[in-house]
Amino acid sequence: MYGDKLPGGGDVDGRIRVGGGRLASVDRSALRVLTPRELEVFSVLPDGEGNRELARRLGIAERTVKAHLTSITRKLGLRSRVEAALLSAEWSDDLRPGPTDLDRA
Repeated sequence: MYGDKLPGGGDVDGRIRVGGGRLASVDRSALRVLTPRELEVFSVLPDGEGNRELARRLGIAERTVKAHLTSITRKLGLRSRVEAALLSAEWSDDLRPGPTDLDRA
């Protein structure tokens, strides 16, 4: 299954193609370099909302959303928000919060 194509131009191994451009290769372990707030912003990117809507939804300033997006793309070695959104959509299962202690009780 390694290298298989996914709908929308992604590969199973985390490589994405944007607009026919070169492939960006990112390993899922790269998620560990993101802060909890960056992970939160990263996880809602596939919803297609703009910075203002994301800021309202997350309860942070629009400028903070922009700063997080800049940091996310830099840390993951991506070229754009579009690449980040595609990767976030592909990795959505890994971005969901796991069960908490309350869920187990």
